Amino acid sequence: MIYFLFVLPPFLLGLYAQWKVKSSFAAMSQVPARMSGAEAARRMLDAAGLQSVGIEQVPGHLSDHYDPRHKVLRLSQDVYSGHNMAALGVACHEAGHAFQDAQSYAPLVVRNMAVPAANFGSGIGATLLFIGAIMSFPGLMWIGVILFSAVVVFQVVNLPVEFNASSRARQHLVDYGLITMQEEQYVAKVLNAAALTYVAATLQSIMTLAYYLLILTGRRD
Repeated sequence: MIYFLFVLPPFLLGLYAQWKVKSSFAAMSQVPARMSGAEAARRMLDAAGLQSVGIEQVPGHLSDHYDPRHKVLRLSQDVYSGHNMAALGVACHEAGHAFQDAQSYAPLVVRNMAVPAANFGSGIGATLLFIGAIMSFPGLMWIGVILFSAVVVFQVVNLPVEFNASSRARQHLVDYGLITMQEEQYVAKVLNAAALTYVAATLQSIMTLAYYLLILTGRRD
């Protein structure tokens, strides 16, 4: 019961956030734009002197991301070729990450450094905690919790990275004349919905870590 008190609220928030993103993207996909997502991102990058950053189309729905290793925006088909406000918002959000990378934006640097530890900790941390509980080995459980804490660090650092990328997208879309001030509200609806998913993921990782700590401190008491 205690587990559900810790994990269920952020889990439900995550489900709501996913629904909100999909519904907002679908709604704003009906609002036409003068160019495609790829064209808007290209103009935004070029205006900032980032002509070397490439743009590629990748399969999947909302599989968009910026690859800092290869300096390329990878956009899903709906975003790459979509002539609508949803496509512009998502594409230029990813361009915002390229801006951060070019300027060595500190939270992005920290996030990129935390990725390997977070990937490792998310898988093996809970496993070690479980094995340690079965074997009544608190030391192994603590190692699992410490490893899982890397996930929390990643999620917390990820929040300013994602919020800043969205802020850059909204600002530059208007500043570069890609959309009007009146159209900015449509882009904001998609990006604000996406922001909720980052908040939900962060809250879920924090509450999971809190539950693990409760298990450990309870066993010790």
